[in-house]
Amino acid sequence: MPPTACTGLEPGFRGVICASFGAAGDIAKQDTGGRPRHDLHFASATPNTLSDLRTVLGASHVGVRLVLAGPQADIRAAAAVAAECGLLEEEVTLLSDEAGPRVVYCPHCLTTTIDRAAGSEVECQGCATVLAITDHFSRRKGAYLGYSAHAEEAS
Repeated sequence: MPPTACTGLEPGFRGVICASFGAAGDIAKQDTGGRPRHDLHFASATPNTLSDLRTVLGASHVGVRLVLAGPQADIRAAAAVAAECGLLEEEVTLLSDEAGPRVVYCPHCLTTTIDRAAGSEVECQGCATVLAITDHFSRRKGAYLGYSAHAEEAS
């Protein structure tokens, strides 16, 4: 699904890009300090919408700021795209629903799993390992690190 306001971003844009995901469309109240703003709204962070965000960020220059609002899994995926595009952590503001689902990275099979229940363990969708979820978040992967929850138990 294309963003609702993706047209008209001039090359070299140096204002604030505000991207919202899902029902978090109310970022209009976000103060941009008088800088020009460009609003985007996506249903979710799919490969196509992240590609659209990558295109918009590619049309900007040093000095642009990015505000991401919505479910944690969506804005973390978008933040990873922003990092790929060269934005620094200080240039990105995350406005997340902390109770929303989390993305968990499995180091055993190198896949990611959505933890919809936001519990302390989740079954990996790639290798079925029960993963304990750590507080360590990888900005590069856009996911929390998981590890085998029962690795030290005798079998």
